[in-house]
Amino acid sequence: VYAMAAYFFSHKMVRLILLTGPIASALGGIFTGRIVAWAIRQVWGEDAGEAADGAEDGGVVTTTPSSSKKSKKGAAAAAAASKKDRKASSFAGFDAFTDGVKTFSSSRDGKIVKKILAVLLLGVLLMACTQFKDYSWAISASLSNPTIILKGQLKSGEVVYVDDYREAYWWLRDNTPEDARVMAWWDYGYQITGISNRTTIADGNTWNHEHIALLGKILTGEVNESYEIARHLADYVLVWGGGGGDDLAKSPHLARIANSVYRDHCPDDPTCRAFGMARQGQPSPMMSQSFLFKLHSHNIRPGVTADPAKFQEVHRSKYGKVRIYKLLGVSEESKRWVADPKNRQCDVPGSWFCPGQYPPALKDVLSRKKDFAQLEDFNRAEKDDEYQKKYFENLNNPEKAKKAAAQAAAEKSSASSQQTSTPTAPKPSQAEIDAVYSKWDDTEETTEMWKLISSNNIAELEAWLGREPIMAYLRSSDGRGPMWWAFESRNQDIVRLLMKHGVPHQDRDKNGKTPVELLDS
Repeated sequence: VYAMAAYFFSHKMVRLILLTGPIASALGGIFTGRIVAWAIRQVWGEDAGEAADGAEDGGVVTTTPSSSKKSKKGAAAAAAASKKDRKASSFAGFDAFTDGVKTFSSSRDGKIVKKILAVLLLGVLLMACTQFKDYSWAISASLSNPTIILKGQLKSGEVVYVDDYREAYWWLRDNTPEDARVMAWWDYGYQITGISNRTTIADGNTWNHEHIALLGKILTGEVNESYEIARHLADYVLVWGGGGGDDLAKSPHLARIANSVYRDHCPDDPTCRAFGMARQGQPSPMMSQSFLFKLHSHNIRPGVTADPAKFQEVHRSKYGKVRIYKLLGVSEESKRWVADPKNRQCDVPGSWFCPGQYPPALKDVLSRKKDFAQLEDFNRAEKDDEYQKKYFENLNNPEKAKKAAAQAAAEKSSASSQQTSTPTAPKPSQAEIDAVYSKWDDTEETTEMWKLISSNNIAELEAWLGREPIMAYLRSSDGRGPMWWAFESRNQDIVRLLMKHGVPHQDRDKNGKTPVELLDS
């Protein structure tokens, strides 16, 4: 019963798989124990058991004549009845098979086969146990280390300790007012509270799904719209960067959570496929304009900057794992309203349990939310079957969902381009162009640019340059860039596209060659 109940509820909510752990371990142990016991009995116990049975009776079996005759008659009758039943049974073939297996297993050859099988099973179990022991010791080392201090390796091979997270939390503690409110994804809430001693917008004990969805909406929403929400809730924003499992890697999941409550976040797209990285490793249009992307990639990706009138970067950790921004133009009126004890809702007068409320300035945003009906909300009368159905359809067929999202984004972009003649992104300044053009480095962006040009993928290249025109000025470590690769591929269409963006074709690479000279090679 326990196993069936745990299995059922773990399918309703992934985190409830913890309930399955104890019973799965117990049943697995019983199953493994039965196998080991059977294998040991085949190898060592069977002959000894037979000898022991004979020893108990002194090696002699005695029966009285009458009891012997009765037993023979009874056995004959039972055998006859058994044969009759087998003939009448529709499972006669299966019965014959099982009888054959039993006969063979009790024969001399059968006992040898069982012993060989038992030895193989014991050997496999021994190897599995050895591997599990080694794995346990290996993983214990990582689990024993502090979770915010990591060991890493630089490109030079030097082993370093990455202390960025503790460093950033201490910076918050030492350099921000005691009443400062820090906005970050809920994963880091406890660390901010415990180490920095600062108020965080959400943490691991935030059970309110709608509140987490609002946080996800801010982080993955359009930067200006999200800023107008954030300035009423927080004073600082903390972002995890540096690659790996950073905030940008998690952000598609954040967008899906936001859309589960704010359905206009990714319209008609429950899995929010419009938000994420494109196939060539570049952000989708929705991601490239998001609050999180701007703060995460500020002054790291060419052409990506956070508005200096709204955000001030006040701390960047040693290895860039954590970035902290101060929100400019914070609404002091909303901050005072939230801090006023009269605006808290206590369960009873004088209680310590007094949840706060959102400031009135967010009334319009909150009016657009739809409370999320989770599958495990068994007692909830209101259902959201249509959303759940479409959500799981998109999960089961991600390619179809991705194509639909891309088509919707293209239609939206086409409609907006018909309404306005302004470019999708502002033209970079000469200072920005010089900064990118003078930096020769092999990066993910240069690799993707080379792939697009060499494969003549003009559509994706044009879309990318429309979002980030500065990318036309990338150069790799050999001094070559898009214009060199376009001439090398003899692709006149891409050459014209790059010239349209103002990329020169007379500059020289590391070996002193211009793009035009590559036509002769």
